[in-house]
Amino acid sequence: MSGPERRPPAAPRPATVDLALALGLWLALAAAMMPLLRVVDPGAWVAGGVGLIGIILGVGFALRRLRLPAVVVSIVELVVWVAVVTAVFGRGTGLLGVVPTPETVSLVNVLVRTAVDDVTLGAAPLEAGAALSFLIVASIGLLAVALDHVVVTARMPLLAAVGVIAVSIIPSIAVPGDVDIIAFVFLAGSILFLLAVDTRARQRAAAIAAAPATAAAARRSPVAPGAALGIGAVAVIVAMVAAPLLPSPVARAGGSGGNIGGATIDPTLELGDDLRQPGAVEVLQLSTTEARAPYLRVATLSEFDGAVWQPDGGDAVGLDDAASDLAAVTVDEGIEIVDSSTTVDIVNLNSRWAPVSYPATDVSGLDGEWSIQTDNRTVDTPSGSVQGQSYDVSASLPRPTLEQIRARSAGGTGDLTLYDLPDEIPSVIAEAAQEVTADTRSDYDALVALQSWFRGPLFGYSLDAPVSDGFDGTGVDAIADFLDARRGYCVHFASAFAVMARTLGMPSRIVVGYLPGTSAGTQDDGETVYSVESTQLHAWPEVHFEGIGWIAFEPTNSLGSPTNFASGTTGAPGSIPTTAPSAPVPTATPTPTSSAGLDPLDDQDGTSAGRGGSAASVALWPLAASLALLLVLAAPGVTREVRRRRLLSAAGRGEATAAWGSVQELAIDLGIPAPASESPRVFGARLVDDGADAAAVATLVGAIERVSYAGDHRTADGAHWADAVESTRASLLGAASPLRRFVARVLPRSLVIRPGSAFASGRTRPPRETTA
Repeated sequence: MSGPERRPPAAPRPATVDLALALGLWLALAAAMMPLLRVVDPGAWVAGGVGLIGIILGVGFALRRLRLPAVVVSIVELVVWVAVVTAVFGRGTGLLGVVPTPETVSLVNVLVRTAVDDVTLGAAPLEAGAALSFLIVASIGLLAVALDHVVVTARMPLLAAVGVIAVSIIPSIAVPGDVDIIAFVFLAGSILFLLAVDTRARQRAAAIAAAPATAAAARRSPVAPGAALGIGAVAVIVAMVAAPLLPSPVARAGGSGGNIGGATIDPTLELGDDLRQPGAVEVLQLSTTEARAPYLRVATLSEFDGAVWQPDGGDAVGLDDAASDLAAVTVDEGIEIVDSSTTVDIVNLNSRWAPVSYPATDVSGLDGEWSIQTDNRTVDTPSGSVQGQSYDVSASLPRPTLEQIRARSAGGTGDLTLYDLPDEIPSVIAEAAQEVTADTRSDYDALVALQSWFRGPLFGYSLDAPVSDGFDGTGVDAIADFLDARRGYCVHFASAFAVMARTLGMPSRIVVGYLPGTSAGTQDDGETVYSVESTQLHAWPEVHFEGIGWIAFEPTNSLGSPTNFASGTTGAPGSIPTTAPSAPVPTATPTPTSSAGLDPLDDQDGTSAGRGGSAASVALWPLAASLALLLVLAAPGVTREVRRRRLLSAAGRGEATAAWGSVQELAIDLGIPAPASESPRVFGARLVDDGADAAAVATLVGAIERVSYAGDHRTADGAHWADAVESTRASLLGAASPLRRFVARVLPRSLVIRPGSAFASGRTRPPRETTA
């Protein structure tokens, strides 16, 4: 009785499959790095990451060709990763430059902590210093080690694709913005390539194990790979074309106060990260009876401890009771009050604070439990959201003349200790305030002088300078640094103005809200509709004047309109309502409107000039150069494959010369001589000696001899001949060494050496003798 049938050991996977998988993984990881250019400035880390991936995958490929166990391959890759990272970032602390020492470990600890601080405290785009470059390059290298095992050893490219996609979307979550089409196409193409290579290799292995006829049919059937590539191409096109057209998700009104969708508002002065977001979304639309769109306030901040401005608490009444309990706006006799009405439609804002014009006397139309603070007239809710709501705001606007406001001092009644300064502030703040206002004769003139100083040529608007220079805050130390650097954004201008006003003995506070927006070009009952975007989130200072109330100023250079009041003796109305500096008096030097300079990347100090596109486009050259090199290297192999398929197709149509020529060219590619002096029978015998399938070779020899002697150049046996060509090809490649197979595919000699030529003769050995 025979023993149990033993299955033959599986044939080793061709080197071309491993090489293709490694190449596809290299492209996928490089594509996953591209979105990082959205949040990190281009630098040497790009080439370093791409290069380290190539080194690790190349080492893995070479070790697998030596038939080493998978665990050994991964361990050696880790060793190579440690050596390269130590050599590049170790700063000479490694033994022989590549072996880490305790000093290297200490340095890595410092680099990691520094990089984490850069990510946590910085704002996009981050400067690619040594610490951040180390974190990126080391992480991508470690990921390459893990995914090399998953893709090439475990043969789970789909799992690796999930990991690569997860890595690529992290920067997009951190800094939302438009889809980077180039990075997306790169990533999608590399993943499809990985899946196609793996599918083709599995089909080929199954075909070899099948019957010869079935194997030949499976080799010729491109249905599954073709369908997969077709589906993948359609998916890429749909994602590129249809996805940008889909509406942004929004939250429903009355939801929780958390971030459930849409833009949000931080009711403090931590606005820098929000303003640095590259993607602008429409927050709200408004229409108003005012001559110009008003600023809309969200919160007021009066209490300042030297480090942080705190939002006001104050007494609040429900909106239902506001009509009876909210005190009317009171001013001195003779000062004009103009009533106005504003309708606000929230488009994409998830906030428990409702933007309103100032000073609001009535707010109607809000669903839920809303209240209004009696002092600063801000509206909020303990639970819920303003998202999707539409409401009306009535306001009474004091509008004094220039003479009226000059005649009154900046001060007020009630508890003025709320506007006290901390005990210790840098002397430069008070000294600058005294110097700028030295020649003024009234409190109002002093404040206008401060406003003009900030909006003059000495200062510039910049979102990047405070981060790069380390004063992105609102404390007194940050204000002192801002007055020295003279570059910052609305938070710095507003806080510096407010503190300087307090050093002059004037009660001041800061307002967080939105700039007036831009005209949407439509009319609603004769009123212009204005659109406000998320990038128009703003902060501005207010100063209280006796008998008038709070007057807003606009010190931020290049944003909004400066506060100026017209003289009452000329009959001109006041140029500005007390809601905010939204209606300027024409001056000799035009001031940009509220819509100017709102791009978060509009850096007035010139650091952003010339970016002209996404960071991915700026730093694409390393990947583009790598792709061009790959195309050049792949050109001979692709050309040879196209020719091989044409010959195979001709053989399938019954052309014996095409079938025989395909075998001769394969022999030349593998280094097997194909001289003109040999008969087909002798050449075929040598092919069998080199590992070719004897039956397939005999079929082809008979076909070419029939053509040569009978003159029948086309027969009905074409399909049989094509199968014989493929069987001969598979057996010859299987018998060749990995190096010969690699050279045959990448640098096919048959493109320049034709069968029967002098260069194809080589040194032949006689075929082995056979016995009848």
